[in-house]
Amino acid sequence: MKENNKVSVVIPNYNGMEYIETCLDALLKQVEPEYIIVVDNGSADGSPERVAREYPRVRLVALKKNYGFCRAVNEGIRAAKTPYVILLNNDTRVCPGYVKALVGALDRDPGVFSAGARMLQYHRPELIDDAGNLYCALGWAFARGKDKPASQYGKRAEVFAACAGAAIYRRRELLKLGGFDEAHFAYLEDIDVGYRARIEGYRNIYEPEARVYHVGSGTSGSRYNAFKVFYSAGNSLYLVYKNMPWLQVLLNLPFLAAGFGLKYLFFVRKGFGKTYRRGLLRGIRLCKKKAKTPFCWKNLPNYGKIQLELWRNMGKRFGDRD
Repeated sequence: MKENNKVSVVIPNYNGMEYIETCLDALLKQVEPEYIIVVDNGSADGSPERVAREYPRVRLVALKKNYGFCRAVNEGIRAAKTPYVILLNNDTRVCPGYVKALVGALDRDPGVFSAGARMLQYHRPELIDDAGNLYCALGWAFARGKDKPASQYGKRAEVFAACAGAAIYRRRELLKLGGFDEAHFAYLEDIDVGYRARIEGYRNIYEPEARVYHVGSGTSGSRYNAFKVFYSAGNSLYLVYKNMPWLQVLLNLPFLAAGFGLKYLFFVRKGFGKTYRRGLLRGIRLCKKKAKTPFCWKNLPNYGKIQLELWRNMGKRFGDRD
């Protein structure tokens, strides 16, 4: 049975000729084409033309150039008219029941802002690609369960944020938060929007019944590449500045200094030291230009919960606990 009326699916695409048909063919078994929105970021490989030709009932939004993930999904979110919206990477293949499971996750609990899928590695489906995103006081975001057996992640769980590569959001609440911050361009934008929702008292969850195969780095390349290192470095700094009140920044400063220092040494060893430094400079410029998330006293208990989680997640990053 196809899901409709309640949810739209937004697929950002950039030169995704290799993946887009597989993605759409699997999704069309669960969602009517009118509820699928492909937002193309100025692709030059013919993929938007193929979507228009082979899937004429799917809605195609064609942007003139590559504005990045955040601008693309924001265009799709604004074009949608449903109460829920699913964001789905173009290099994915959803499993049966995927859409129904995500819709059910929000239907069950009005306090849940987003729900992320059980993302499985496309070429090694017995392993997890992402089972929800966590964030810690070191200023590091990381995928829960990465490279671990998928069988260990069969239970629903609260997470810091849902991975926007295959997640559902409450559209009205997402728009009230300002949508995805286009200053990020790409990377950590899902941590940022999940963080802002947490500040307002919402929760983000992992829904294991929603399974999806994910190629990973289908657009940008390998797990570590100059594009990803550059944007992730700057966005990591911007994320801290934007969402932590100054007192919380001071509280976490020793951890943050250690975290950014260790990251720098790691990328020096990978041959990306200069790229990482350039990314941090971009992050500093963003901090100078952009406003912080306004602090409200009514959200103080939420900040307290978030801080405790930031400390706990340091242990999860280095330990075996999930």
